[in-house]
Amino acid sequence: MEKVIDNFLKYVQIDTESEEGSMTFPSTQKQHELAKVLAGQLQEMGAEEITYDMKHCYVYASIPASKGCESSPVVGFIAHMDTSPAVTGAGVNPRIIESYDGKDIVLNPKEGIVMKVSDFPELLSYQGKRLIVTDGTTLLGADDKAGVAEIMAMAEYLLEHEEISHGKIRIGFTPDEEVGAGADYFDVKLFGADYAYTVDGGRLGELEYENFNAAGAKVTVYGRSVHPGEAKDKMRNAILMAMEFQTMLPPAENPMYTCGYEGFYHLDSFAGTVEKATLEYIIRDHDKGKFEKKKDYFLKVGDFLNGRYGEGTFEVSLEDSYYNMKEVIEKHMHLVENAKEAMAELGIEPEVVPIRGGTDGARLSFMGLPCPNLCTGGQNFHGRFEYACADDMEKIVELLVKIAGKYCRKRL
Repeated sequence: MEKVIDNFLKYVQIDTESEEGSMTFPSTQKQHELAKVLAGQLQEMGAEEITYDMKHCYVYASIPASKGCESSPVVGFIAHMDTSPAVTGAGVNPRIIESYDGKDIVLNPKEGIVMKVSDFPELLSYQGKRLIVTDGTTLLGADDKAGVAEIMAMAEYLLEHEEISHGKIRIGFTPDEEVGAGADYFDVKLFGADYAYTVDGGRLGELEYENFNAAGAKVTVYGRSVHPGEAKDKMRNAILMAMEFQTMLPPAENPMYTCGYEGFYHLDSFAGTVEKATLEYIIRDHDKGKFEKKKDYFLKVGDFLNGRYGEGTFEVSLEDSYYNMKEVIEKHMHLVENAKEAMAELGIEPEVVPIRGGTDGARLSFMGLPCPNLCTGGQNFHGRFEYACADDMEKIVELLVKIAGKYCRKRL
C-alpha cells in the first residue's frame, strides 16, 4: 500500500493543469505526459487491455477476474488526471510532514505563507498523521492525483495477490474534468463496466451519490457611450445595468452563504465598458424543481430589465451542464451499500454527503455507467493550502481493494 505515496509524489510534479475556454481537447497537451506515464506503469505491472487514447488523452486498462469470479459484474474505478486552473500546477514541490503536531504549518518561510489552524480547524483531526503539503506557491494536485495514485496502487496490489477474489476490474483515467469536459469523449462501450466508482472526493470516509444539477449562463449587456459631459438622458452605462442585473438575484442564494443542499447563483466573471458588459454565472441546485425555478427566475430578470431599458439591451443565454446522479444511483444502491460495508470492515466511519459540485461520475451515470464517488484523503482542493493525508491515502487503497472484492459475491 505504501507505493501509493511514491506514485502520488511523482504524479503531482507533472503539470497537468487544464484550461478554461480552450478550443482543443484535451484543453492542454501537457496532460498527455501523465497519461503516458500511467499507461507505461500499467504495462509494467501486468495489467491487461491497456488503451491509451492518444487523440483524446484517456487511459483504460483491465485487471482480469480471479478464478471463480469470471461471471461477476465488471466494476470500474475512475479518476481524472488534470488539475484545476484556479492555481498553477507547475513546479509543485510536495513535502511530507511525518507527524503533524496540530500547530500552524509554515509552508514557505521565505514568502511568509502559513496554513493556519484558525483558518482550517479540521487540521486538528490529523494530529499524529503524515500530511503532504505544498510550498505555498502552487496547488498540490491531490484533486485528483490522489485518486489516480490510489487506483494504481489498488491495481498493482490485486495483480500481486491472486488469492483475493474479485470480478474483472476496469480502470479509467480522464482529462479535463476540472473544466467540465472529462466525460466528453469517454468511451463507455469500450470501458465495458457494469458499474463504476470515481475516486475524486475529500476526507477519509466521504461517500457521495448526489451532486448539483448545474447550468452555465451568460448575460451580455449593450449600452451607449456618450461623453460624460453631455450624457444626460443619452448615456446607457452597460456596467451599471449589469450591476443592476446582479442585484436582482436573491442575496442569500450566493455560494458564500450556502451549504449542504442549498443551491446558488454564482457570478464567476465580470468584464465591461460603458458600451458592453458581460457576466458569466454558474447556477446550481440539488433539487431538480428548484434548479428549474432558478433558471426561470434568471431569465425573468433579463426580461424585466429589457422591459425597462428596451428589448435587446440584455441578452441572456443558459445551457445545462450536468444533472444530479442521484436519480440514476438510487436504482443501483448496492454501489453505496457495498462501499459503506467495506468502510465499516476497515474501521472507517462512512459519511454520506452531497457533492457541492460535480464529478465525471455525474455525467457518466447518465451515459449508462452508474458511478458514485469515493474519498481520496485530500483537503482544500484548488488552492495553495491543499494537502493530503498519507495515512488516509493508504487506507483508501485498502478500501478500493475491499470494494472490488464485494463484486465477486454478485450483491446486486
